[in-house]
Amino acid sequence: MRMPIFIMSVALAAGLATAQEQSPQAKPEPKAENLEATIIPVKTLSGDSFRRLANLLGVFGARYAYDDKLRTIVVYAPKDVVAQMRRVVEELDRPGSEAAIGRNIEMTLSFLRCSTKEPQMPAALPPDLEPVARQLRAVTQCKDVQLWDTVPLRLQEGKNTEQESRLPSTISDVPSAVATVQLGIQPEAVIRKESGTYVRFERLRINFRLPYSTAPKQSQEGASPLVSTQFQVMNVGLTTSGDFKEGQKSVLGKISGLDDDTSIFVAISLKVLD
Repeated sequence: MRMPIFIMSVALAAGLATAQEQSPQAKPEPKAENLEATIIPVKTLSGDSFRRLANLLGVFGARYAYDDKLRTIVVYAPKDVVAQMRRVVEELDRPGSEAAIGRNIEMTLSFLRCSTKEPQMPAALPPDLEPVARQLRAVTQCKDVQLWDTVPLRLQEGKNTEQESRLPSTISDVPSAVATVQLGIQPEAVIRKESGTYVRFERLRINFRLPYSTAPKQSQEGASPLVSTQFQVMNVGLTTSGDFKEGQKSVLGKISGLDDDTSIFVAISLKVLD
């Protein structure tokens, strides 16, 4: 009686093993000869936008690694899977795509008018701009630093912003002469570094339209309204790019003023919103 029971146990064990091998849930590992290693470059996205794209590729279940500084994704997978991943990257890795538009950013531009002449009546600056003024006095010939105007902006990572704003007049005796600033700003990505959070700007363009009086001095001293409308316009500005740290005032550069004694400096401050 013992022999039939033993034979039946062996048969059941063999049947279970066969059923497990034929189970549809068990997916065979692809053979090594069917795999390929491929580098997929990312041309547009960087920072958080790059990492969002890289995380999306996890749906393919392939082996891959990425580096946001090199802006490169390395894939080790079957050819058809590599082709699908490449198509996803090409679709999202372009300016204006949903993947390129990310975090909101608050930016404040402060326009400082500096003079090499000693001020007759020094004007007080906001406390957060005092360190900037001290730095300008230390590294330039500026002796008088005054806040001309402040422009707050709300930007979005990966999205271009164009804006024109009116500024306080540079010449009080010509009421019709309006000073303006034109802004073209493209925050490319939010970058995380060991020292903090930075915003990488692909382009930061600031152009000033500065009117100045052309009336003769003797006419300006008179009361003629016709003479007081004589003015011309000077166009000056700067274009830059780079990484600027959140929570820190950074001076973008120096812009020529209306004469040899004056100049304009632009300070930027940033806050990245979650």
